Amino acid sequence: MLNTILIVDDNADLRKLVRLTLLRSPFGLIEAASGDEALPMIQELRPQIVVLDVMMPGQLDGYDVCRIVKTDPELAATKIMLLTARGQQADLEMGRQVGADEYLVKPFSPAELLRKINLFGIA
Repeated sequence: MLNTILIVDDNADLRKLVRLTLLRSPFGLIEAASGDEALPMIQELRPQIVVLDVMMPGQLDGYDVCRIVKTDPELAATKIMLLTARGQQADLEMGRQVGADEYLVKPFSPAELLRKINLFGIA
């Protein structure tokens, strides 16, 4: 699905904040509440960007989803921004290891989210 951002977070309020921040962007916005819900959506809808929480309930956390997407040749071009409250150096390193393109630590400013989305150069 061209020009689409998938917002993945188990917190509905945070998904709403991200959605409202990106509302005026040139992207269509879709949402998922877990990694388990997000992975089939990514495989089927092929969003250009995934804003992905790290810590979520279910079988797949954000690191798992990122690793699966980035190791699939058909999905590897998908840009993934990990969004998490975990901002320690080890967490950032784990994000790099699984192939994340960007890492945004909560709490974040809407301006910072937009800046990082714009870094992807897709629009």
